[in-house]
Amino acid sequence: MAMNLLKQIAGSRLPVSFYRTADIDQVRALRAAGLVVALVPAPSNALTLSGPASAAQVLAITQKGREELAKFTYPQPRPARWRQRSSRIFARHRANLDEAARPTYAHGLPQ
Repeated sequence: MAMNLLKQIAGSRLPVSFYRTADIDQVRALRAAGLVVALVPAPSNALTLSGPASAAQVLAITQKGREELAKFTYPQPRPARWRQRSSRIFARHRANLDEAARPTYAHGLPQ
């Protein structure tokens, strides 16, 4: 789940801020793993390490984070089939070239 957030961060303009509690917790996990440089608020109650956190801000993705992103390979989309086929215009042009290469006889018609 945190890797999905890392991928989202990599596709965003930095710095990026997160306000949901679940996202803030994931940013904390990414920061603890050394994958991002982030500003995460300290818990309001230091004894229980709990309390509402207002926001977390990711400033950068570390080199380790980029290496982790590179490990994930996503399936590449197949190329569009129409790009593999020649266009009808080109096919007509090729047919005209083939027709011009055929020998013509005295009456001008191919046999």
